[in-house]
Amino acid sequence: MQERLVRLFEDHFGRSPSAVVGVAGDGSDRSYRRLLSDDGTSAIGAVGPDHEENRAFVSFTRAFRTIELPVPEIYAVDEDNGIYLIEDLGDVTLFSALEVARESEGAGFPLTFLPVYREVIGCLPRFQVEGHRVVDYSVAYPHAEFDRRSITWDLNYFKYHFLKLAHVPFNEARLERDFDTLAELLLGESRDYFLYRDFQSRNVMLTASGPRFIDYQGGRRGALPYDVASLLYDAKAGIPEALRDELLLHYLSVLESYVDVDRAEFMTAYRGFVIVRIAQALGAYGYRGFFERKPRFLRSVPFAARNLAALLSDGLPAEMPELEAVFGRIADTWGGAVEQTAGERQLTVHVRSFSYRRGYPEDRSGHGGGHVFDCRAIPNPGRQREFQFLNGLDAGVIEHLSGLPEAGEFLEHALRLSLSQVEEYRRRGFDHLSVSFGCTGGQHRSVYFAERLAERLRATFPDVQVVLEHRERHMWPTGGGG
Repeated sequence: MQERLVRLFEDHFGRSPSAVVGVAGDGSDRSYRRLLSDDGTSAIGAVGPDHEENRAFVSFTRAFRTIELPVPEIYAVDEDNGIYLIEDLGDVTLFSALEVARESEGAGFPLTFLPVYREVIGCLPRFQVEGHRVVDYSVAYPHAEFDRRSITWDLNYFKYHFLKLAHVPFNEARLERDFDTLAELLLGESRDYFLYRDFQSRNVMLTASGPRFIDYQGGRRGALPYDVASLLYDAKAGIPEALRDELLLHYLSVLESYVDVDRAEFMTAYRGFVIVRIAQALGAYGYRGFFERKPRFLRSVPFAARNLAALLSDGLPAEMPELEAVFGRIADTWGGAVEQTAGERQLTVHVRSFSYRRGYPEDRSGHGGGHVFDCRAIPNPGRQREFQFLNGLDAGVIEHLSGLPEAGEFLEHALRLSLSQVEEYRRRGFDHLSVSFGCTGGQHRSVYFAERLAERLRATFPDVQVVLEHRERHMWPTGGGG
C-alpha cells in the first residue's frame, strides 16, 4: 500500500516523496502515513480497508468543501485499493494540546482553552444545518440515519462490550425496558440535520488558520443534541460542569442563528443523548480494551465514570431505574481511579475480592494487573451451615476467620508484602497498584481478607486512594460457598 500511496503522490504533485513516515492512528482499522518531498510539499496518505467507509469520508469531505467548512482538502483517491491523499493538517489535536497544557499548568481543565472550545463548538451548527443540505446520505455508512436501529446498536454495544466484559451486574430484562424508554425519548427529536457522530477533541486539528475537523465518515442524518453532547462529555477532556453549561449556552446561541430552538425541549433531549453517547463510548473502550487487549483505551473509563456521576447527580431525563443502578455501579467502581497529572500523581490501590469460578479480575488500569492472593487453602466458612448465607462482611464470619490461626498467618504475609509494595510505589511516584484475593465463591474468605487489607492501607497511608470492590457481591444472596 505504501508503494501505491507514493504513486498517488507522484501523480498528483508531479514529484516523488523523499520520506514516508508513519502517523499515529485513532484506534480504528485505518492507517496513516505522512509523505514529504524535498521542496516541503506534504500530504497524509490514508489506507482504509473498508471501502464504503472511505466512500463516505470522501463524499462528505467534498460536499463540506463546497460550502467552505474547515475540513481537509482531498488531493487524490484510489477507490479500488482503498487509499487516498488528503491535506496535511499537522499533528496537534485539541486533545493533545489540552494534555500538554495540563502538564504545564497543573491539574484540571486549563481555562486558556475556553476560547478554543467556544470556537470549536461554534462551528458545529454549520456542519449540522448547512452540511445537512449538501451531503449525500446514500453513501452514509453503516447507517443513513441515527434511528431506532442505531440507538439499539449503541446501547447493545455498551451492554455486551462493557457491562458484560467488565462484569458489571445488571438485570437484562429490566435494562432492555430502560433502553426502550431511552430510545423513545431520543426518537422524539427531529432528525433533519447532519450528525457528525464523533465530534470530540481527538478529531479537531488545531492549525495556524484555526480548528479543522476530521473523522466524520460515520456521519448520518440525526438530531442536534448528539454531537454537542459528544464534545462536552468527551471523557478525558475533563470539562468542568460549570464550563459545560457555559459552552452549551454558547452553542445554543449560535444554533439559533440557523434554526428556531425550544431550549426546554432541547435540554430534555440533550440529557438523553448524553446518556447514549457515554454508553457508546464505554462500549468502544470495552471492545478495544478488554476484547482487543489494548489497555490504553481502558484509561478513559474512569473519566467516563466521573461523567456518569455528574449525570446521576442531576437525575436522568426519564424513569430508567435499572440503567440508573448500572451507571451508579460504574461510577462507584471506576470513578475514583482517574490518573493524576504529572507532579500531582496519587497512588491508587485497587483491592478486590473475586471467585475463581468466574476467572481472574480484569485489569482496568492499563498497567497489566498486580498481586493475586489465593485464599482457598484457608478452611471455607461456606461449608458450615451457620455461615452459608452470610459473607465476609458479616460479624459471625469475621469472628470465625479471625480466630483461625492459619487465616491470621495468611493475612500477616499478605499485609507485609502489600504494605511494602505500596511504600515502594509511593516512593517511585507510581499511580496504580492492584491487590486481589480469590476464593471459591468470592463470598467469605476473599471478602474478609480484602476488607482487612483495605482497612490497614487506609490507616497506614492516608495519602493513598484505596478503591475496594467485591466483584461477586451481586451473587451473594443466592448463598453458596466462599
